[in-house]
Amino acid sequence: MAEQPGSEVAAPARLYRPAELATALGCSAWWVKDRARRHQIPFVRVGRAYRFTAAHLAEIIRLHEERPTVAARPPAPAAVAAAPARRSSAPESAAPSGRLRARTPRRSSRAEFDTAA
Repeated sequence: MAEQPGSEVAAPARLYRPAELATALGCSAWWVKDRARRHQIPFVRVGRAYRFTAAHLAEIIRLHEERPTVAARPPAPAAVAAAPARRSSAPESAAPSGRLRARTPRRSSRAEFDTAA
């Protein structure tokens, strides 16, 4: 077919593989394929393979974005000043004074769990 002058053909969108998308997202390719299989993220199916466009990547990021539910406020200066300072009489680097003891085993004897076969 002869292409007519002045008519431009748009290049198809680049399709990314799950491993390439996972690298961009900082996750595993398994996670990307699992979410696509469950239809939790947008994708294109080419044969049996999952493929993703740049628009899909932007949508995945938007879907998993978390925003604060409450505006963060700095603590009130009166509350910080009212809190008493704690002091410990023991030095922080001191080892525990008592010996550690092992707990009793859950199975006290093997005979309870043997079967006659």
